[in-house]
Formats: sequence, structure tokens, C-alpha cells
Amino acid sequence: MLSTLLPEFKIERDDSRCIRCKVCVRQCGFKTHRYDEEDDTICSSEENCVGCQRCAVMCPTNALTIKPHDWGYRPNANWSKDHFRELHRQAESGGVILTGSGNDKPYRIYWDHIVLNASQVTNPSIDPLREPMELRTYLGRKPEKVEYDPVNKKVYADMPPQVMIEVPIIFSALSYGAISYNAWKALLMAAKEAGTLCNTGEGGWPVELREYSNRVIAQCASGRFGVDLDYLNSASIVEIKIGQGAKPGIGGHLPGEKVSSDVSLTRMIPEGTDALSPAPQHDIYSIEDLSMLIYALKEATHYEKPISVKIAAVHNAAAIASGMVRAGADIIAIDGIRGGTGAAPKIIRDNVGIPVELALASVDKRLREEGIRNQASILVAGGFRNSGDIIKAIALGADAVNIKTAALVAMGCTICQKCYTGICNWGICTQDPYLSKRLNPEIAKRRLVNMIRGWSLEIKEMLGGMGINAIESLRGNRHHLRGVGLEQWELDVLGIKGAGM
Repeated sequence: MLSTLLPEFKIERDDSRCIRCKVCVRQCGFKTHRYDEEDDTICSSEENCVGCQRCAVMCPTNALTIKPHDWGYRPNANWSKDHFRELHRQAESGGVILTGSGNDKPYRIYWDHIVLNASQVTNPSIDPLREPMELRTYLGRKPEKVEYDPVNKKVYADMPPQVMIEVPIIFSALSYGAISYNAWKALLMAAKEAGTLCNTGEGGWPVELREYSNRVIAQCASGRFGVDLDYLNSASIVEIKIGQGAKPGIGGHLPGEKVSSDVSLTRMIPEGTDALSPAPQHDIYSIEDLSMLIYALKEATHYEKPISVKIAAVHNAAAIASGMVRAGADIIAIDGIRGGTGAAPKIIRDNVGIPVELALASVDKRLREEGIRNQASILVAGGFRNSGDIIKAIALGADAVNIKTAALVAMGCTICQKCYTGICNWGICTQDPYLSKRLNPEIAKRRLVNMIRGWSLEIKEMLGGMGINAIESLRGNRHHLRGVGLEQWELDVLGIKGAGM
């Protein structure tokens, strides 16, 4: 069948600069470039290009320019270029269109419509260069009461398990298999150096990397890949994954192309087979069932670790979160519609779920109204791009945020959305040994730590500008937020006032 798909990207080569070094040929795992020895020319197959920019970046003479193709069908307000491409692809394949990364639709990004307060005269600002600023955060259920003995000057409390992180930023669920070994190791090393945590995702945890046990959230997903007692007890936190933002209501999927021999050993599945997690956890069909699993995991870990439950952001997330807290969850993780993924049906990623801003505000408000907010920490994920997004999330009620795509971008990812193919020219989302060795874990770790450090400094600057010296004082304090360009119903859901009020 003749393909009717037009190329997405145009490749322009400046022949006066090209020295025929064949770097572009070697760097492209999608075989876009080919050297013709007879004519001493390099030809490019534009239909193979995914726009990852690897060849352009690595070209020693800057001879290449990769940009979106300027072709177009007859303009139609109802039928975009993407609609045409997707229909052509399905007409030729008869399958489900997969994609990677997060939702790229122009839904409203509420972080861009929320601004922060600043201190002026009556409540002076604080200089973070000269005054201590506290970003340290404790995750887990907080005690119902604290007693003070004035004689011995001691504080007494029945303290549930707590996990301390130096910054309210966590590396979200990126499983070994979805990303390369080097990328996963870099995240672990960065989490250790930055004093934060890294989530295993549903892909298990290589035994040789268990030395980072105090920096890991171990996920227990519906497929139970790699889950055993040592896996659970090696982690600081155990997380039950019910859903994720990129694909609410459906299970996980790691294409067989990415299930190498090492991944198969870690996940305890046959090499080369698709790792398909069921949509539901087959022992959870009610809040009571969830409670049984929560306490089974607490029992398995000797009641020494907080148990987290992760859900996708949906319209009734507040009611679900309330039930999860009452079922014994110590941490609620919410993943919004812009959450990233290694592989998901494109139609699910783009159309199911809600923005995490709205879900976070609703969950925090519901738990406070019911008097149980202290019984669980709240983690949120779904498209965090910078420190401004993070500090606004904390003011809306989050204890900390999970970042995924931002971490990959820090390592070199250009969001070409082809993670599901098993080919990643940057060595991040691949198990191909030739490609994965392109990512040096030490360099990637340094880039991640630098990102966390830069964001931490910016958060301290913003806290100081608000006259606050501890992140705990901002948590859930929506008086420091104002909306710009939002409808009244949006302001009501977010629980904030309009700017100027």
C-alpha cells in the first residue's frame, strides 16, 4: 500500500558547509541520513525524521537545519494537519496510534494564569542570601496531636513514618525499560546528591542499584513487575499505582522492542514481549479492597514506610482522595492530563483526564473540609516546567511535586514523542546498547542536580519576596495567589481571588 503520509520535518543541508563526515548518518537511529559513496553525497529521507535535532546539534559545521515542513492541506477549521496524519496512519495500519511524552494540546495551563503575591512595606520581604530559607519537606501522615512537657522541655507525639526531602521536588515514575539504564542510574544519583527521591515506576528495580535505597519510591502497579519483599523493603516509600495522567483508566504498556534481557530480568517477564499492565489492580474493586492492600504493604514493610497511592486527575479526584486517606494511605499522588509517558494511545493521552491544578485544589479543599488533611501528604505531577509552576502548586496545597518530562529535557530530551519506538537518539528512552551509551550517567546526573539547585534558589527568592522563610508556611496558603484572565468558575475551583482583589 502506497503511504499517503507527508513528511513532518524538512531537512535543509548547506552543501558548502557539509564536509561528508557522516556524523549525521551515525547519529540518527531512525536512518534518516544515508551516505552515497559513489557520488560522495549525503541524502536524507525526510519521511523518517522525527525532529529530535540530534543530527543538527552534533554536526561539527552546523550544516543542517531541521524544521517543521511547510506543506499543508487545504485550510479547514475542523480538520487540522494532525487530524489528517492520524487518519492516514490508521487507514494504513488499522491499529491504535501510540505516542510518548505528555499532552501537547492547547488546553489552558493554569500556572500561566496565576500570579504570586509580593511583600512590600507592612510585611517586609526576606533576603534569601542573608537569611535562612527552609525548603526541607517531610512526607507521610502527620500525628493527630503533639504534647509538650514543660518540665523536661520535650515534645511527645505518636509519629507515623516520615521521609524527609531537602527540596519539594521528586523525580516522578520513570521505569527502567521505558528509559535506559544510564538514564535511570543518573536519576538515582541525582536524587541522592540533591537529597530528594526517585520513583521506580512500574518497571522494577535493578538489584545492583539497591545502594540508593533511601532515595527511592518503589511502585506496586497492576502488573506487579519486579515486586517482591526485598524490592518493597529496600525503598523509602511504597506507592500503589492506580492510574497516571497520560492514560487514566487504562493499564501500562512497555512495547516488546524495549524489553531487553536486562529489563526482562528486572521485570520478571520474557524478553521481547510487551509488558502490559491490566487496567485495574485485580485485587482492588473498592475502597475496602484498597485498604487491604495498603495494610498488606504496611505489614510487609513492618509499618516502617509511608504508603502512597497514585491516581490520575479526574473530575471526582477529591472524593477518591478522601476515601484513600480513610483507607490508610499516607501520601496521595495526583497525576494531571499533561503528565508524560513512554507509550500511550494518543487518543487517551489527549482527551481523558483534567489539569492537575484543578484536581489539586479540589483535593486539598476536600481534605481540609473533612479535617483529614494532616493524615496524608499530597504529591502532584503533570507538566511542571519551572520553579514558578512548583511554588504555585505548593500554595495550592501540594506538599511536593513530581517532575518527569522536565527531568528528561534536562538530560537532553527534545520531546520528539517517539519514546514508544525504542529508538532514542539521545540515549534516554531506549534499550539499544549503541544508542543508550550516548548518555553519560555522570554528566546527566550533574545536569539534573544543577536543575534542582537552580530551581531551589529561585524558590527561595520567590519565598523571600513574599516575606516567607519556610516552604511549610506557604503550603495551602492561597491568599498568596491571584488569577489573571480566568472565569469565575475557575477561580472558585482553584479557591483563589482575581488579581486586584
